[in-house]
Amino acid sequence: MKKLLLGNQAVARGLYEAGCRFVSSYPGTPSTEITEFAAGYDEVYAEWAPNEKVAVESAVGASLAGARSFCAMKHVGFNVAADPMFTASYNGVNGGMVVCVADDPGMHSSQNEQDSRHYAIAAKLPMLEPSDSRECRDFVKAAYEISEAFDTPALLRTCTRVAHSQCLVELHDREEHALKPYEKNPRKNVAAPANAVLRHAEVEKRLDALREYAETTGLNRVEMGDTQIGFVTSGTCYLYVKEAFPTASVLKIGLVNPLPVRLIRDFREKVDRLIVVEELDGVIERHLRMNGIAVDGGKDLFGCQGELSQNKLRRALGVALPDTRRFDEAVPGRPPVMCPGCPHRGLFTVLSKLKLTVLGDIGCYTLGSGAPLNAVDSVLCMGASIGMAHGFTKILGAEAAQRSVAVIGDSTFMHSGITGVVNLAYNKSIATVLVLDNSITGMTGHQQNPTTGLTLQNEPTCAIRIEDVCRAAGIERVRVVDPQDMAATEAAIREEIAADAPSVIIVRRPCMLLKYVKAKPPLRIDPDKCKGCRSCMKVGCPAIRFTDKKASVDPTLCVGCGLCEQMCKFGAFEGGEGK
Repeated sequence: MKKLLLGNQAVARGLYEAGCRFVSSYPGTPSTEITEFAAGYDEVYAEWAPNEKVAVESAVGASLAGARSFCAMKHVGFNVAADPMFTASYNGVNGGMVVCVADDPGMHSSQNEQDSRHYAIAAKLPMLEPSDSRECRDFVKAAYEISEAFDTPALLRTCTRVAHSQCLVELHDREEHALKPYEKNPRKNVAAPANAVLRHAEVEKRLDALREYAETTGLNRVEMGDTQIGFVTSGTCYLYVKEAFPTASVLKIGLVNPLPVRLIRDFREKVDRLIVVEELDGVIERHLRMNGIAVDGGKDLFGCQGELSQNKLRRALGVALPDTRRFDEAVPGRPPVMCPGCPHRGLFTVLSKLKLTVLGDIGCYTLGSGAPLNAVDSVLCMGASIGMAHGFTKILGAEAAQRSVAVIGDSTFMHSGITGVVNLAYNKSIATVLVLDNSITGMTGHQQNPTTGLTLQNEPTCAIRIEDVCRAAGIERVRVVDPQDMAATEAAIREEIAADAPSVIIVRRPCMLLKYVKAKPPLRIDPDKCKGCRSCMKVGCPAIRFTDKKASVDPTLCVGCGLCEQMCKFGAFEGGEGK
């Protein structure tokens, strides 16, 4: 039977069919749905871990127990997971272990465009790269075979286009794999220096064997056509090449680390001109040049930024573009904004009013950096806001501490914010941290986290109380406020930034999009009372419009939260929660 599957859905199907028993991940676009789909198979245990490092460590433990295990993450999540991954490369596996890392060329939902193939090279791990949903399913199976045959974790690299595009995939039955017996073997599994020295030698032998495997595996294939031009490519770029140059010869690389040499050299001899097409960095191109294989074009043609496309390939190689239909009217830009009723909007309105330096973090609340709020000064990576606030105030002193705060979400706090809070207490910081608790992992599509009291399968579990964690870490000044009450929120912030001690304010209100959160009737504006002062526009709510010098409310968007009502000095708003 064939079924239309997303790339992420096909990866999950591959896990099921390959007999995977254990999945642990942290949500990160564009990889999130893999774990959600995997959780739909009763034979596969799936969970959300607090962060990617814990997910990898859990998958290593399941592999050690003899099961086929898996975890998924986005490319920046691999930075968090790198510590265990590099050593897992030395230790090897018992049951097969596959880690999927989803890159994001074009930065659709990410803060950088890093190329995860560099991690595969540095960690000396095999990496497979599918081009479509069918290969997502097939390559997962192949990755497990490689993992067990070569005693290594295997990496699967996808990207946004592969993860979120669809094609027909033939479904097969699950292949059960018995647990491999666990045997005590400290020489292999204890990463002490004396053992690791010996394991490094095994890793190098493994790489040599994988290099030979790369020369003959069906994961790499030659498709001969017109020999005037030949392309070496991988991943989604293969599909761009096939559409833009359907008659050209193509060497499709499915195993992107280690790369073959003889196979590419033989292909080069068969074509007049060789072009390397790959997104982001010139990993394949560099490999060819290092091995003395002549390349007629690569990064010099396509650059190392953003996504490629069929037309980008055609333009770079001077080929006429196909006829396209053009629309005369310009499409207005639609910058991302917080949703109507978002609990973060009230807080950022207060922060903007107070003109504080706001050290931000990764999540929905990053949107507080945009107009008209313009409240966030800096965003680095998951959990960084707290450490940055500590360093910022240590250097600039008490005056800066009274003019700055860190903001971090509940899921991000559990991911990597706890150690920052420990650092505040231990090193006698005077920074103020605002934990924006919207009761869910919002930006990636409403995943549960350790604070919500529910597992990935929505089964009840313990709910970690952020305030208890902060007090246990040594923070004595901990309080909770409702961001919907902007006056109380402002008073709490003013009090805590003036204190000569580290403090945490938990800004708590659930995401408006959660199913159990009910919208209130939309607000209305009395045009006779509206003075056109635009104060209501300062909250940046997409439900508020300004036409003919008067504000109006879009009833299809308004959820009656009442923030705009709190901004109006003339009582022009009616309905909603009220002041």
